[in-house]
Amino acid sequence: MEAETNVVELEREKLDRLLANARASFSAEDFAEFERLVNAYQHLLKLIGTKSVTLERLRRIIFGPTSEKTEQVFKGMSEPDTAEKPKEQHPGHGRNGVNAYPNAKKVKVPHPSLQSKDCCPDCGCGKVYPYTPGSLVRITGQAPLEATAYELAKFRCNACGKTFQAPLPAGVEYTKYDASAASMIGLLKYGSGVPFNRLANLQADIGVPLPAATQWEIVKEAAERLKPAHQELIREAAQGKVLHNDDTNMKITELAKENEVSETGSQRKGCFTTGIVSLHENHKIALFFTGTKHAGENLEDLLKQRAAELKSPIQMCDALSRNSSEDFKTILANCMSHARRKFVEAADNFPRECKHLLDILQDVYKNDAATRQQKMPDQERLLYHQANSKELMQDLKQWAESLLAEKKVEPNSGLGQALAYLLKHWNKLTLFLKVPGAPLDNNICERALKKAILHRKNALFYKTTAGALVGDTFMSLIHTTELVGGNPFDYLTALLRNSQEVSKMPQAWMPWNYKVVLAALDQQPNAHPPP
Repeated sequence: MEAETNVVELEREKLDRLLANARASFSAEDFAEFERLVNAYQHLLKLIGTKSVTLERLRRIIFGPTSEKTEQVFKGMSEPDTAEKPKEQHPGHGRNGVNAYPNAKKVKVPHPSLQSKDCCPDCGCGKVYPYTPGSLVRITGQAPLEATAYELAKFRCNACGKTFQAPLPAGVEYTKYDASAASMIGLLKYGSGVPFNRLANLQADIGVPLPAATQWEIVKEAAERLKPAHQELIREAAQGKVLHNDDTNMKITELAKENEVSETGSQRKGCFTTGIVSLHENHKIALFFTGTKHAGENLEDLLKQRAAELKSPIQMCDALSRNSSEDFKTILANCMSHARRKFVEAADNFPRECKHLLDILQDVYKNDAATRQQKMPDQERLLYHQANSKELMQDLKQWAESLLAEKKVEPNSGLGQALAYLLKHWNKLTLFLKVPGAPLDNNICERALKKAILHRKNALFYKTTAGALVGDTFMSLIHTTELVGGNPFDYLTALLRNSQEVSKMPQAWMPWNYKVVLAALDQQPNAHPPP
């Protein structure tokens, strides 16, 4: 038999007293984890006591949704029209070919016995000519950061005592850490979520020690040299035609300590990382801002750098009030994915109604995918949606209004609340049917914020606001380079090796155009300054 489990419920005052007594027994980091655990337990009890929370929704809150695709939401249900269809195999599915490795070292292997126009060794009649080369991709392991020890020959005169040391090879600087080392550390830490201490352990295991404190000093110095490019990236982002923004929670221990000693209750205690994705005609820009400001406040600061002659941008976000502001003018659109998610959460109790809505939205998203595949300009995309999606959305609105008006749905139920949200924000959710270039959802920003979430899961927090700024700088440059299809490692290295040139003309060193000026510098002898 299972042992009986007693549920312990604590009032907030008792809980605060318990935490205060426990603070002296833990280190700062251990206490932060203990506090998170206690608060999470109390929040879980509160959710369990809420009548509108189903077990399935509780599971999604705790562990996150496995998938929101329509076929997965209704998988296993007995409805005849929800039977799972066999998944089609996408063309080209399989292992990566040689073209998937653009940065692989190329080695040409000549044939040992044949050359062009030689007689065929098989039939002896014809002649052989060059054909499509065969290929083999061979993957080898290496350390993230490698070290080279130069033993410089040295001679000493036995008469005068003067020493003569061999110079370093051409292209080798006397600095210990190459620009590529800072790029790799920044990419691992802020692009892939590898904490400094894990990288330090790995480097120690392979015989190239790199302490966590040293890594921090390297990326901090590199971020200062990357600052001109980062500032230019912010200025460029302010000129975008569509601006996506959203928040995720973040922790800066320096600010947490300041809040603890604050005597006034007016100081804001929340800390966030705001993600902003700016869409331009030919490229996208991702920015990250970590601190006490909400997404709307960070977007307001960004738009102060927008050119006065430009018209108001389209802003895409969810319907939270903190994501927008009355102090700047935008054409506000709301995220269809957020509205759709509420029906996904209600699907267990209302499968038929929710599937009806999800199927309609599925057709709308297919229409939007067709506009992207055909690379339609904004005005053509608008006309396409008006011709193919407008009637679908009108029917959906009438259906939703009739369910509530005829009282076929309890307003306080999960479906009723989802329908109320849909109708309340209908104009902003359907802006893609009225304004050229308006997107359907905020998914691109939510994908960008996964960079910050990955860092939070692995490193838990930033220690100082200066550390948060370093992280924002690297994340912004890394993810923008990924969005334009570039190589973040090569880009960061190019910026650091040419930091003097970047500071003079940062607009020429953006992720989408830096290769042009880099190629021009490569043609000039001694054009690259020392790193």
